Amino acid sequence: MAEETLAPLGGVVDTGPSERGVAPIKPQYLTTKEQFHTFLETRGKSTGDQAVGEPDSDRAETRSSVCCDSSEPGAKRLKLDDGKVEGLERQPSGVGEGEPQQKKKVRGQNKSRPHMKPTRYDDNRLCPSLVQLSIQNKLYLAPLTTCGNLPFRRICKQFGADVTCGEMAVCTNLLQGQSSEWALLKRHHTEDLFGVQLEGAFPDTMTKCAELLNRTVEVDFVDINVGCPIDLVYKKGGGCALMNRSNKFEQIVRGMNQVLDVPLTVKIRTGVQEKVNLAHRLLPELREWGVALATLHGRSREQRYTKGADWQYIQHCVDVASPMPLFGNGDILSYEDANLALRTGVSGIMIARGALIKPWLFTEIKEQRHWDISSGERFNILRDFTNYGLEHWGSDTQGVEKTRKFLLEWLSFLCRYIPVGLLEHLPQKINERPPYYLGRDHLETLMASQNVDDWISISEMLLGPVPPAFTFLPKHKANSYR
Repeated sequence: MAEETLAPLGGVVDTGPSERGVAPIKPQYLTTKEQFHTFLETRGKSTGDQAVGEPDSDRAETRSSVCCDSSEPGAKRLKLDDGKVEGLERQPSGVGEGEPQQKKKVRGQNKSRPHMKPTRYDDNRLCPSLVQLSIQNKLYLAPLTTCGNLPFRRICKQFGADVTCGEMAVCTNLLQGQSSEWALLKRHHTEDLFGVQLEGAFPDTMTKCAELLNRTVEVDFVDINVGCPIDLVYKKGGGCALMNRSNKFEQIVRGMNQVLDVPLTVKIRTGVQEKVNLAHRLLPELREWGVALATLHGRSREQRYTKGADWQYIQHCVDVASPMPLFGNGDILSYEDANLALRTGVSGIMIARGALIKPWLFTEIKEQRHWDISSGERFNILRDFTNYGLEHWGSDTQGVEKTRKFLLEWLSFLCRYIPVGLLEHLPQKINERPPYYLGRDHLETLMASQNVDDWISISEMLLGPVPPAFTFLPKHKANSYR
């Protein structure tokens, strides 16, 4: 008789006879590492990098339009205006006249950046404290560092994400006018309920940054990152370190609330240490300080991803946070996971890794089904991402390679997905690693590879050959091998 164990979300799952921690795949698809790579190498030589279901003419057209057009897009072409070239500056008359000189790098705040804030407001606009975010039972795409870029968020919106949030932006970098940091705040017009997330450790800089954002960007809410576990942020007192600095935390929340015209939200963890929960003590205080909504990730900083998210603790925190809405986050990869999460009483669910592994998860949850998506359909998602990336970062050489970099980062998560039709029983659990298996076609097998070189091959199908001496190591190094 198969052993029954309590699932992290509170349900009962049948582990069956499969190896613990390994996803159960039907025996006819299982293979070894050597056979897996032999299959890809053999098929790769015989079929090239032709994508399944993609005609030669379509593929040629994609490559020629993306990679073989060396001209810049209209928005990036150099413009002549009163003798000046954009990015270049002519010297005074008589000194090397006619020879362009590199413009001196300007330091400090970028005051020429586009201001997206409206110039006037409705006279009947309500005070933020009276505004209740209309997000009950909504699906919230988590702010994801690196992978949660604008093109990826567009993909998730297509599949049904209700709420989106920009990547974590560091408040000091924004105050210094760093263009790369300001780019994280850009919103696509399809993001109808959109916020930005700030990280900082001190009340003065966080309040100044909130005041600046209030004047310059159009968002529906601002979120404070109190969940980031990385040492670089934690040791400076930011991220989840704020959970142990309640006085500074309170000053940050109250200061930002005073200068913002939109609701202020907060994302926290269960605590810093693995067995010392803090969230249940902090949530009532957050409510008192004026936080409009909180999201709780069911893990501590020390725990990272070594164990499942603690949804029983999240359920307890729902009661102590009330009437402030509380969203739950952690380990959601199927509509069953989402249903169990919602039974805890949370106002909604935030999805992070699950969206990276399969962005169509939002559709599965809303339609209450498992989608046995084909390799061709998955490739079309990658094609859409590529097109959105070129639109966002540019179709010049730099834009193509930036799009490739973020595509490869995303592929380091996508390879964890196991097609529904190959699973012994459903659903796939987020912390089960996929064994080596052969898919139902070459592309499905290629997409299952955790080898960086195979991800690069997929990128070449969409963006053409990589530059000479190209190398890639994913930010999450544990995701790959070579």
